Parts: sequence; C-alpha cells; structure tokens
Amino acid sequence: MASESLTATVAATRGVLFDFDGPVCDVFAGHPAPGVARELAAILAQIDTTTGERALETDDPMEVLRLAPRAGENAVRRIEEALTAAEVSAVKAAGIPVTGAVDSLRAAHRSGRRVAIVSNNSAACVREFLALHDLDRFVHQVIGRSPNRPDLMKPSPFSLEKAARELGVRASTCTLIGDSTTDIEAAARAGSMAIGFANKPGKEASLVAAGARTIITGMDAVAAALLMPPVAR
Repeated sequence: MASESLTATVAATRGVLFDFDGPVCDVFAGHPAPGVARELAAILAQIDTTTGERALETDDPMEVLRLAPRAGENAVRRIEEALTAAEVSAVKAAGIPVTGAVDSLRAAHRSGRRVAIVSNNSAACVREFLALHDLDRFVHQVIGRSPNRPDLMKPSPFSLEKAARELGVRASTCTLIGDSTTDIEAAARAGSMAIGFANKPGKEASLVAAGARTIITGMDAVAAALLMPPVAR
C-alpha cells in the first residue's frame, strides 16, 4: 500500500484537482462506452480503413481518439467533434454524481483551497454536468482535454500544469484524485501529489505502482479529510 496517509496528503494540499470520470461522474453510465467507441470507430473507418479496423478492437472512446492522428488531422477533428457531442449527451443520462463527490467538492471549496476538475473528457461535458447538478459554484477551474490534441491528455502532465497556473498555486502543492494509472502518472510528471481512487476491486496495486501517495475506496474519505482543521503553517 501507499505509505502516506490521506490526512498528511490533504494537509499539504493547496490545490485540489479532481479527475472527472470516476471520482465525480460515471460518464458513460447511461450511454455505455463500448457503443460510443464503435460509433467513433465507424467514423474513423470512413476516413482510413486500416485505422478504423484497429479502433474496432477497443471499447474505450478515448483510445479511438488516441488512434485518430494515424489517419490525419481531419480524422482527429472529426473524432474530437463526435466524441465531445457523445460526452455531452452521455452526462445528461449519467445520473447523479458519484457517492461522496458532492461532499468532497463542497469540502474542498469551503476549506479555502483552490479547486479544479482536470479531465481527459471535454470541458463542455464537464461543465454540462456541473451545471446540471449545481456543482459549478464549488469549482474554480475546469481543465478538459485540449481540442484536437490527444497527445496532451493524461498521462501527459499538461492539464495538471495548466490547472496549477490557472489556480495560482504551485503544482507541487496540488493533489489529483484519480481512478486510473494515467491520472497518477500525470500527477507524478507534473510534480504533484496523487490520491488513488480504487473504485473497483483490483485497482489498488496498479494505482500504488503508478505512484499514488495513498488509496481510497470511497470519495467520502476525501470529504472527511478536507474538513479536518488545517495544520498551522
């Protein structure tokens, strides 16, 4: 297990960065991801048959976007546009926020820390969901993926570094809460801390191996830690 306690990690945190799909929203709960991936692969196949066939091998829409550059800039634009539309539609059908997410966002904001969503999903779908559930008031910045630049998605540190700049805090004082190894790797590359959210069995080991300082199995734990009295500086 990761050696740092949740309390110690939160105490050192000035900027709280939430990954979106997992810690806050189950994006494709209403519109399953495999179906979206197939739709994107079909678009890609119209542009480049070989790349489209490769895309049919994955059930992850993000992986289809990562493959799109092989078929050229037009393919990237087409897939980006279609994926963003699918994400915005999906979050409208995703249901309520992940258990503990609302309390965590509220606690982060009320603690006086700077708060951002840092996601490989589009900023449009994140903002749609936050507004739908009246959560935008707790979030200072939304950093979605850079349009037409899948190479800048996590595990690239680009979005975390951008979040730190826009929040006005050092990256080293930011903590990302994420449920995938790419989240944790991005935090490490940015020089930030990371809390691994093991929301499914078997995730803990991979999140620790990627560099998570501590592991949680529920977002309620984040809310509780953020509400603890601040350590004197």
